[in-house]
Amino acid sequence: MSLSSTTSHLTILPSLPSTSPLSLRFSFTFREKRNQTTPLTTTLLASPRTATARFLVKSQATTTPASSEAAKVTQVPSEMKAWVYGEYGGVDVLKFDSSIAVPDVKEDQVLVRVFAAALNPVDGKRRQGKFKATDSPLPTVPGYDVAGVVVKVGSEVKDFKVGDEVYGDVNEKALEGPKQFGSLAEYTAVEEKLLALKPKNLDFAQAASLPLAIETAYEGLERTGFSAGKSILVLNGSGGVGSLVIQLAKQVFGASRVAATASTRNLELLKSLGADLAIDYTKENFEDLPEKFDVVYDAIGQCDRAVKAIKEGGSVVALTGAVTPPGFRFVVTSNGAVLKKLNPYLESGKVKPIVDPKGPFPFDQVVEAFSYVETNRATGKVVIYPIP
Repeated sequence: MSLSSTTSHLTILPSLPSTSPLSLRFSFTFREKRNQTTPLTTTLLASPRTATARFLVKSQATTTPASSEAAKVTQVPSEMKAWVYGEYGGVDVLKFDSSIAVPDVKEDQVLVRVFAAALNPVDGKRRQGKFKATDSPLPTVPGYDVAGVVVKVGSEVKDFKVGDEVYGDVNEKALEGPKQFGSLAEYTAVEEKLLALKPKNLDFAQAASLPLAIETAYEGLERTGFSAGKSILVLNGSGGVGSLVIQLAKQVFGASRVAATASTRNLELLKSLGADLAIDYTKENFEDLPEKFDVVYDAIGQCDRAVKAIKEGGSVVALTGAVTPPGFRFVVTSNGAVLKKLNPYLESGKVKPIVDPKGPFPFDQVVEAFSYVETNRATGKVVIYPIP
């Protein structure tokens, strides 16, 4: 799926139609074993797969699902492959472990066979111990964003069944007791209220790029009271959250005017996402422009400058850095209902996931992916796929 003819440097993972001259070829091995001793749950496990060819291609948007990886019923294993750390620190504390216990499923949870995950700045901050007072106990399997297939359902689950393709942010509160077993593993257990069905036109990698970022974008806009006819300036419009704020402001909230900042190489991307004004932060100071805005969405940490760019009575939402009044900060609450509400915009192509063109990173390159995220140079989201 290409953004536009003007963004040739960006590649978004496509869902290839069956008639495409390019193909993704995988080798599958299936084992089928039915478990007769657990009548209250049904299990499904996507088999291991070995990629014999891998392409990053540009194509037009398609409604053809690209998620036929999982379809055989078998027994969920007791152990799984995962990335884990037992102490806080830099990327060197991350270790690969092939014998982590598959998490138990509570009554209100589903067990998801993970096909793709994505990294967020909060993953790095958590690993560095920046909110260890409210973190879950070590050791930790990191990861917030997930896309995969339901393989087991708890006794109180009503909305999902085995075989459903889902996506979501596995941690309801990002900084308050996030799960000990996150999404950088073959399996993760998630409350059903945090998940939604995966948009039919998106593959697992695209879907995994969305949950935390799109929920942050949406909640921030709601908290500012943003509505049709208002104007907005998005700082770091090419980032994971910023690229979605542009699209939601325009397509969902009905913004009258959207401006956004990025470096020179990403200005065309901003325009393709719907920005009316693309500001090159290497050449202009946005706060010096004569135009002022109803809302500034600061996704980079420049609140002290952002407050100079709002109209009287305007709002500034700051995701990181020091907060200057009247700016405010919030921590997103994961909510599958938000994803469900936004699914029609994703399935229609009005809102598009942006996956950094350096990815997706395979499961054995999680350390490299973390290092790249922490350069703060990523465009859109950094995705881990396939898993394992």
